[in-house]
Amino acid sequence: MFIQTESTPNPATLKFLPGQAVLEAGTADFLTPEAAAVSPLATRLFAVAGVRGVFFGNDFVTVTKDDATEWDHIKPALLGAIMEHYQSGQPVMQGEAAPAGHTDHDHGEDSEIVSQIKQLLDTRVRPAVAQDGGDITFHGFERGVVYLHMQGACAGCPSSTLTLKMGIENLLRHYIPEVTEVRPVAA
Repeated sequence: MFIQTESTPNPATLKFLPGQAVLEAGTADFLTPEAAAVSPLATRLFAVAGVRGVFFGNDFVTVTKDDATEWDHIKPALLGAIMEHYQSGQPVMQGEAAPAGHTDHDHGEDSEIVSQIKQLLDTRVRPAVAQDGGDITFHGFERGVVYLHMQGACAGCPSSTLTLKMGIENLLRHYIPEVTEVRPVAA
């Protein structure tokens, strides 16, 4: 098994590509070892000292480290943990995990606008963000403001504000005049 690694715009996060499916649908974001209990793979990764977060996409895993840990020190252990997991035959997730993507807070006359926002996020934004090892989930639309949650490599990334404001906000405002601003939300 050959696992590729890629850097991400977030220097604290590294993207691992195991060459096979990680999640069949959606994404999974683990911010603590306790939250990772539903995933044998995430549990293995959190067992490596210095790991602060784990995120799964369709064909990738991103790992976020703490500031005191150097990639040179933990990257071999992370590669080993991923390889051991896939060789063990265990599932990535225990039971049925709900795929992430959208949190529905749409109702009333805004529902058509919300549908347009979600479509643009799914077709234009999420694929690009996934290439950087992250995801963006929709959390609401109220009085012209779109609320989004950044996950994986995007969470805590130094360029995340620029991505939201210059990239996503400009895209949404261009196609949907009712959108006036994009704001991040915490998990």
